[in-house]
Amino acid sequence: MESLLAHLARKERHRLRVARIDLEAHPEWTERLNVTVIPTLVLIKDRRPVDRLDGRVSAPQIERMIAPHLEPSTQIEAAA
Repeated sequence: MESLLAHLARKERHRLRVARIDLEAHPEWTERLNVTVIPTLVLIKDRRPVDRLDGRVSAPQIERMIAPHLEPSTQIEAAA
């Protein structure tokens, strides 16, 4: 999933920022983002989770999740 996100981050570099969180080093994020399975992809917009995908997913699934939230002048973050 990491390579899929890296590709998407390059493709949408002006509208999307991808961040990876090490949950062992930062366990507070597990509760904050309600992570119950790894990998989990959480889409954050305006500092709030707006969508998520749990488990292994395909590039088209990720793109379908993100597409409605991308606007030409808006930058969003995806934390995985």
